[in-house]
Amino acid sequence: MKTDAFNFDLPKELIAQEPASPRDSARLLHVDNALADLSVRDLPTLLSPGDVLVLNNTKVIPARLRGRRGEASIEITLHKRNGDQSWCAFARPARKLREGDKISFSSDFSADVIEKRDGGEIVIEFSGQSLDEGLGQNGFMPLPPYISRKEGIRETDQQDYQTVYAANASAVAAPTAGLHFTDTLLSEIKASGVEVVELTLHVGAGTFLPVKAEDTDDHKMHSEWGKLDEVNVQRILNARKNGGKVTACGTTALRLLESAAPAVGELNPFEGDTDIFITPGYEFRIVDRLMTNFHLPCSTLFMLVSAFSGLNRMKAAYAHAIEAGYRFYSYGDACLLEKNDA
Repeated sequence: MKTDAFNFDLPKELIAQEPASPRDSARLLHVDNALADLSVRDLPTLLSPGDVLVLNNTKVIPARLRGRRGEASIEITLHKRNGDQSWCAFARPARKLREGDKISFSSDFSADVIEKRDGGEIVIEFSGQSLDEGLGQNGFMPLPPYISRKEGIRETDQQDYQTVYAANASAVAAPTAGLHFTDTLLSEIKASGVEVVELTLHVGAGTFLPVKAEDTDDHKMHSEWGKLDEVNVQRILNARKNGGKVTACGTTALRLLESAAPAVGELNPFEGDTDIFITPGYEFRIVDRLMTNFHLPCSTLFMLVSAFSGLNRMKAAYAHAIEAGYRFYSYGDACLLEKNDA
């Protein structure tokens, strides 16, 4: 499809700069045959006993670093781990870097440029401090470029840009639909008879990259590492077998579930990389419902939700959300999408 089919006018002032407080007070647009303006706190009444809610328990690391190559200032954002000390990263400005260069972040924490790739991507090998210590002392939270922090990342962002159930560290972007949950809300959902299961997909910085190709067939997704174990596969399949719906919390959870589903109604354990790119025409195999935030025009995420609920329906939903003043993107409001089975 042509990329501009997914374009729409989004006022910049609707891109949220602060999260809702408390988290579950965010607005929720229920997108079905009709639109309903609700709150995230209404989720327990929207899910049914026997349903399963799938969360992505990845944990965001302080993946953005500022350093120097000689006299030149360099900023890097990690996006995919290769090994204990090796990462793929995006560099700014990448033109100042060559293979073999050393980027110094502190007196005892640096990285060597092992490989230089297209699009500002580099492969680096850290040395000096352990990676955890080095990032902890020198890194900062990788807020998306749409959130302005002229004064620098705030201390509150360290908590706000992390889900309450984050457990497995290596993500360089938050699974933002999950930012709306509180411990109390999760307890209410479980008490209502909904089973809550977890998987891991380490979200990469590639999630922020714009689609530059004129046709979606020409866009290349960056791969991300994920894991879904046998125990949770069986819990999901049992719920579905008994008539329950599978609700993915976030596009990241959905992408891993669909990567692990070889056919409609089937699901296998999964561990490894996925670069699945979902656009209209895709047949969803395991996910029945999707909770997600509001995404940017022409983004891979708006393409995914258009595949899930229908392009025309999503354009109508987004037009309503813009008119009603919903807040967009990472710190914004949420929507609950029913799958378009037409």
